[in-house]
Order: sequence, then structure tokens, then C-alpha cells
Amino acid sequence: MKIAIIGASGYTGGELLRLLLLHPKAEVVCATSRRLAGTPVEKEHPHLKGLIDLDFGNPKTDEIDADFAFLAVPHTAAMEYASGLLDRGIKSVDLSADYRLPKDIYEEVYGVKHTGYFECPYGIPELHRKSCANADFVANPGCFPTGATLAAAPLAKYAHTIIYDSKTGVSGAGDNPSATTHYPNVGDNVNAYKWTTHRHLAEMRMEVRRLGSQAMVYFTPHLVPVNRGILTTAHILLREPMVQEEVERLYRKYYEKEYFVRYQKPVLAAVRGSNFCDLMVESEGLRVVVVSAIDNLVKGASGQAIQNMNVMCGFDEREGLRSAGMLP
Repeated sequence: MKIAIIGASGYTGGELLRLLLLHPKAEVVCATSRRLAGTPVEKEHPHLKGLIDLDFGNPKTDEIDADFAFLAVPHTAAMEYASGLLDRGIKSVDLSADYRLPKDIYEEVYGVKHTGYFECPYGIPELHRKSCANADFVANPGCFPTGATLAAAPLAKYAHTIIYDSKTGVSGAGDNPSATTHYPNVGDNVNAYKWTTHRHLAEMRMEVRRLGSQAMVYFTPHLVPVNRGILTTAHILLREPMVQEEVERLYRKYYEKEYFVRYQKPVLAAVRGSNFCDLMVESEGLRVVVVSAIDNLVKGASGQAIQNMNVMCGFDEREGLRSAGMLP
């Protein structure tokens, strides 16, 4: 299957390229970058040297010759391509925020007018596999909502309040340097940011509602001095108390058939570079603490996008993603 990656020069584009090298049914034939058109991919992604023989291009939508496309572009940019790809029969996964939320909520949260809006499945396969399997276009979730929603999903309908506290690596900010991500400002430090206003909160609340819960949902992220990974602590406040054995049994049952969700102590290094979400629960009666760990660039972005592609195309969901984390 011929694959196009639109916006292949950034971190998520590089991860798509790396992971798709392992996919037996996929061949990347188009990697776009307006800035780097004509430049060999390996110059921007030196870890791929000797593994990929491809130059960046900058084709128009109607010039893309592929069976499947990944939109690894910033929000507002994906909507420039989405309808054109669908019109040409090219199935796609969008890694931006452009199609994750209802139109009115998107415009309120992102402060821009959405052009070319259409509804599509929200691609957490563990929760929305059936709708993704029948789709030609899937919105890949944000990195924070992925780890948070998987942490809360089994208990959401029993909760009256859910509070997410996430620690994220610096790669989540993208590859454009800024004062926030400047090493002296990140190293040996922990910074809370957008304490109550992070854009991903809208996705978290949307998913909690879809899980049949009316719980209040709150979220605060923190930047920590690691390259990649998100460790989320979900404080789930219940309407009625549940003992440890009951909660643990619920989680094990909920995810027993999910290859990429593992019930074990969450450690960032154990999921780094992999598509796994590791999680574990501890109950004190009316409050259950669930901690999850994901790689923000894999299960939080490119790996989940490939998992969605596999679901959409009828492939084994694990294709191209059977790799372990990178413990030291």
C-alpha cells in the first residue's frame, strides 16, 4: 500500500517514517515539506540514513499518488487537504486537531473558523474500533487525551469528578525551538503550564461524555526534563466507594483483549518508542488513583495513527507496531 505523509519533517512525521519501515504492507512513496522540498529525507531525519531513499516533495493535493495519507501538519493546515484527499478516494488519518472536536467547540477552543468541516471517528481504537473500521477518515486524538482517557475509561461512569495531572516530555511541544523548550529553562526543572486552559481538555471532556459519564473533568499539564513520554495521574472521585480488588478486576476485564494496553506499573522508559499504554490503579474507597504512561510521539501520535490505519484497512492492528519500549 502506497503511503503519503503530509508534513513529514517534524517529530511526528519522523516517527511515522520510522515505524512504517517495519510495516509489511506499507511503503512510503511521498513525504512532503514545503520548506525542505527537494532535500533527501535522511538529511532532516539522520536516524533513517540507509533505511529510506526518498526526497521531500511539495505536491498539490490532486498530485498525491497514494492509497493512504497521514496528515502530520499543524491545526488549521489539515483542513486544506482533508476534503481533497477524500474526494480522490485516499483514506487518511489526521494527526492535527482539526477534526477531533465538533465544529462549534473547535472554533471556540482554537479561535479560528473551520472550513471544510465534516464529522469523522475519534481514533482511540480501544474505545472506538467499530466506527474507525468503517471510516475513510479518522481524527487521531491528542497525546494528553490518549493517556488520560485510557486511564479513566473503565471508571468514568461511576465518577462525579475526574482530575488529570500529566507530566510530559519536551518533544510534545514540537520541533520549533522556543523559550519554553530552551534547555536551560527545562533541565533540572518542572513547569506547570496552561493550568486550567489547555486545549486538550475539550477532548478529555468529550470522551468522558461519550463514556456515559456526567463527571466534572479538570486537567493541568507539567513540562518535565525528558525528551518523550507522558505520565498521567488520574484522580477519579466516585459516587460510591469501591475496594481495590473490585477496581483492579474492572480494569483487567476492560482491557483484557487490548494488546496495546498493559496492566502493570507505569514507567516512562518501559513505553518509550513503543505503542503501549501501561497503567495501574489504586483505590482508597471514594478516590481511585490511576496512573498511565505512554510515549507521546507513538501511542500519543504516530503509533496510534498507524494503529488506526490498520483498523481502517482491515490489517492486523499490531502490524508495524510490535516493538518493545527502550529501558536503559
